[in-house]
Amino acid sequence: MTWHTGFRTEPPKYRPVAVVDIGSNSVRLVVYDGLRRSPAPIFNEKVLCGLGKGVAITGRLNETAITRALSCLKRFRALARQIGVKQVFAIATAAAREAENGEDFIDRAEKALGAGIRVLTGKEEARFAALGVLSGTPEADGLAGDLGGGSLELIDIKDGQLHDGVTLPIGPLRLIDLSGGSMDRAQAIVDEYLAKTPLLKRLKGRSFFAVGGAWRNLARVHMAQVDYPLHVLHHYQMSRNQAEGISELLAHLTAASLKDVKDMSKARVDTLPYGAMILDRLMHFGQAQDVVISVFGVREGLLFSKLPRKKMVYDALLSSCWDFARRYARSPAHELELCDWTDQIFSKKGLAENEEEKRLRYAACLLADIGWRAHPDYRAERSLGMISQAAFVGIDHPGRVFLALTIFYRYDGEAMREDMTRLLDDRHIERAHLLSSMFRLAYILSAAMPGMLPKIGLKIGEGKTLVLTLPLKFKDLMGERVEKRLSELAFEMGLTPKVVVK
Repeated sequence: MTWHTGFRTEPPKYRPVAVVDIGSNSVRLVVYDGLRRSPAPIFNEKVLCGLGKGVAITGRLNETAITRALSCLKRFRALARQIGVKQVFAIATAAAREAENGEDFIDRAEKALGAGIRVLTGKEEARFAALGVLSGTPEADGLAGDLGGGSLELIDIKDGQLHDGVTLPIGPLRLIDLSGGSMDRAQAIVDEYLAKTPLLKRLKGRSFFAVGGAWRNLARVHMAQVDYPLHVLHHYQMSRNQAEGISELLAHLTAASLKDVKDMSKARVDTLPYGAMILDRLMHFGQAQDVVISVFGVREGLLFSKLPRKKMVYDALLSSCWDFARRYARSPAHELELCDWTDQIFSKKGLAENEEEKRLRYAACLLADIGWRAHPDYRAERSLGMISQAAFVGIDHPGRVFLALTIFYRYDGEAMREDMTRLLDDRHIERAHLLSSMFRLAYILSAAMPGMLPKIGLKIGEGKTLVLTLPLKFKDLMGERVEKRLSELAFEMGLTPKVVVK
């Protein structure tokens, strides 16, 4: 039985689900294409209502923020109806659970939204944030930190399991209130809490997975600062020194100065310095190895928790790539056959590869035909853009570039114009060339239709030969183009091409 036995080849069904997240700073609606292992967002809107502003001092949600939030929720209800959403999962976090008038607000909010709203405890918020990190980065090992307007949730993740967690009342909006706008006082408050948090001792030498809008904006600014070639926030990594450097810089900028910073969300200028300071102090107390940005957090963790157990263990990347194949390939079944066909070269007697390389090879096979509808002159560039910018998870940036480069070469074979290749070493660039040559040979033999590849052999033979074996009844498939593609692949492998018809 192969790894893909039971895969359904028809396009994924469109069953939109919505998550409404009522936070201390923002109220957000995200609609996903379905309750699946790797849900794709199809609509995303947020309004920075500032519900948590002033709660630390007055103990109450202010009426202006409530009015804005209720207006948002009415709009979200109408949007969900328009999109065809059948399930709405609504949650509220720190501000609503701590304010004296939080319960009254939730009653009014439920009427405005037309759905029940679950007020999360601090532990629940931390758990869902960590589940979100795990759903997007299954190999995560470190602490997940979800920074909202009113609180910071920290939880330990290792070996796919959630361990101890803690909620700290040090969100940017709360710090602004408690410190009277003084960064020095705010840092003293943060240091007091972090110094008393034993969980941070487990962070030393591990990764810190940063969740939340403030930290996403910080990462966006750092990307621009270093002229990073891939504008994808998920799994963007900064070393501890880099994180400390950008955090210290942004923590000391005024709101007026931040408005002039390129790639900076103007709605975050008041809270970003505090978010940056919190990250800097986390690095100081925790001594993390690096910071990894996760765009998956509480909302995605909530959806992940709704999945059947068997779907939770699906590979996030391969699930996403399979959805792509089912939507865009001429024949998804052919792409599964391509996975098995390339196995012949990477068998015990063939080329060596580790488990992660095998996984990326399968992902590349599933994506190999997604550009076919474009004009031939633009298939390479179209595929490059689709893959490098897709909402894939379960993959780091070098892996993403490897996939994009492989399919780019499959269509074009020339040098990539963009500078994304600096994220790869020479070995992975050579491997991308190798796989693309295999794909070009496969497609010229099969015409992208299923049923042919399983009958065609490809292996490394004796005397350093690359042997293509065709059944006698398919001998007419041979021709100049097949010979050319086979020769190109053999050259990539340092072998001599050989055709056997039997």
